[in-house]
Amino acid sequence: MSDTLQPDPRRWKALVFIALAQLMVVLDATVVNIALPSAQTDLGFADSSRQWVITAYALAFGGLLLFGGRIADLWGRRRTFMVGLIGFAAASAIGGAAVNTGMLLGARALQGVFGALLAPAALSLLAVMFTDGKERAKAFGIYGAVAGGGGAIGLILGGVLTEYLNWRWTFYVNIPFAVIAILGAVLVIREPAVGLNRNKLDIPGVVLVTAGLVSLVYGFTRAESNGWSDGTTIGLFVAAAVLLAAFVFVESRVKAPLLPLRVVTDRNRGGVYLSLGMAVIGMFGLFLFLTFYMQGVLGYKPVVNGLAFLPMVAGMITGSTQIGARLMTRVPARYLMAPGFLVASLGLLILTQIDVGTSYWQILPGLVLMGLGMGTAFMPAMSLATYGVQPRDAGVASAMVNTSQQVGGAIGTALLSTVANSAAVAYGKAHGAAAGANPELFKLQAAVHSYTTAIWWAFGILVLAGVTAFALINAGKPEHHAADATAEDAVPVMAH
Repeated sequence: MSDTLQPDPRRWKALVFIALAQLMVVLDATVVNIALPSAQTDLGFADSSRQWVITAYALAFGGLLLFGGRIADLWGRRRTFMVGLIGFAAASAIGGAAVNTGMLLGARALQGVFGALLAPAALSLLAVMFTDGKERAKAFGIYGAVAGGGGAIGLILGGVLTEYLNWRWTFYVNIPFAVIAILGAVLVIREPAVGLNRNKLDIPGVVLVTAGLVSLVYGFTRAESNGWSDGTTIGLFVAAAVLLAAFVFVESRVKAPLLPLRVVTDRNRGGVYLSLGMAVIGMFGLFLFLTFYMQGVLGYKPVVNGLAFLPMVAGMITGSTQIGARLMTRVPARYLMAPGFLVASLGLLILTQIDVGTSYWQILPGLVLMGLGMGTAFMPAMSLATYGVQPRDAGVASAMVNTSQQVGGAIGTALLSTVANSAAVAYGKAHGAAAGANPELFKLQAAVHSYTTAIWWAFGILVLAGVTAFALINAGKPEHHAADATAEDAVPVMAH
């Protein structure tokens, strides 16, 4: 075996800092949500601007992920990782110090830009550092738990920081995370010398895919607030379809594409990207509507609302590290992903039964099942998405994982919010005669009906994610060792 394929003796220490950076990026998608009302009061921006605090981050992050992945393959993953960390910390400091709406929105967009560098660099570092099957399973088990549980941890942290400090700390909290991860990158992260992609950057590809993804994400965001029949919403979806079709055409023609089509046309990776995107829609259904339910119906304070998700986080960690990681080298990935998504869907099925008088203890089994299922499925998904890729493609393959999650999140928020709004209106029309007796109770019943309708949709989409994973993913269990791999193919292939 050549020296380039010898495993890095500090790879496990490196994993700690890579996982910490990933946690920072993932929790940032939700940590600000709970702090939004406080920030709005403090800075005095209108309700119409409120969604842009979320959307500015989502557009920059989702739109630039493939570009970030390609930069990681070009510059080197370690260097891109460090630039991403420094930029993310600086953007967080600006957000925390914001004195007006423009400064806050600019900081959120900057966080998205540097997050788009950081996230694919982190995952591709793992892909090239852990090449032994058993070790890879453990490493991706930890990473999968962080990636899956980060959103829920963000809700908990957002609640604690907002209640006991103030909304600005939902930004400032990123700075110590970033500083520790930067020190770790300097001291222990070493990137294998093989597998960088020194080809010229595909500028037309960057412009087309960024514009296409931004149009798509913004289209779904606008659909939530303005409706699906709005002229601008339809125009954005048409533009997204044209731009992304043009991107695929360009990528099939250029010498050094931004996204080599071999990365996504592989049956297993395509299956992972598709099923993961659908599963994230289901997860967003849970986070979004259960948060509304706990605060609006059960009357929980933000910190209690956040802590109520802890059993789900525990389930995710257990599913990822104890079930997924232990079984990944023994059974094919689809026998973990498909059952994982179906177990999670059972959790949502329990949550479709909530009503105005439901207690937390009736919700708890649904949360635990959701966590266990998603943790079990996320772990092999993260590993399989970068398994078998040539090292020079590791960055863009990693970026596609994050892109599928980001687009899934945007679709989930818009689609399920629209479903919930329609259900609330329909409930009001069908039961309007009962409103006079107890208007407050009627309002709560209409709200709960809208939440359960959206959760039914999320349940269906999660079942579809499980079926998709089982139908498309046909990779066998990974080989335990990659000793025979060549330097050019240092990331091992799946055994069929």
